[in-house]
Amino acid sequence: METATLTVKGMTCMGCVNSVTRVLKATPGVSDAQVTLAPSQATVTFDAALTNPARLKQTVEDAGYEAA
Repeated sequence: METATLTVKGMTCMGCVNSVTRVLKATPGVSDAQVTLAPSQATVTFDAALTNPARLKQTVEDAGYEAA
């Protein structure tokens, strides 16, 4: 398992945090996602054989937020 930390821009409330957490945890290969409003980031534990940081970033962006 690997861990990636993404900066997530555009989250303004706990509803946003819950949305980002939900889409990340639904991504194949993700075993855990911890999303915080302050600082605006997501720490994701994932199986590198099934996903990668670029795909995680795209997942966040598809949910309507900016990720770096």
